Amino acid sequence: MPLLHLSFYSAFTLSSLGLAFHRAHLISALLCLESMMLSMYIALSVWPIENQTPSFTLMPILMLTFSACEAGTGLAMLVASTRTHGSDHLQNLNLLQC
Repeated sequence: MPLLHLSFYSAFTLSSLGLAFHRAHLISALLCLESMMLSMYIALSVWPIENQTPSFTLMPILMLTFSACEAGTGLAMLVASTRTHGSDHLQNLNLLQC
């Protein structure tokens, strides 16, 4: 396995582990999601160059668009939860109380 692929896989794995184990604050969960998207974006950007296929060059742009939408939605949820609950702790958020 090339070193470049290993770095993509390890970045994605570490981000998913951070999302699974460090869920105290909403901002840390959002940062883990963004780092997962960043590693997937870089992997999708390098993949057509390695395989010399021009047909998949639009996919990283679409992924970056969805990642920006996800970041905007996440920050809006962070602001809304901070205004209503007073903090961004994930233990305070309960869907049954809404």
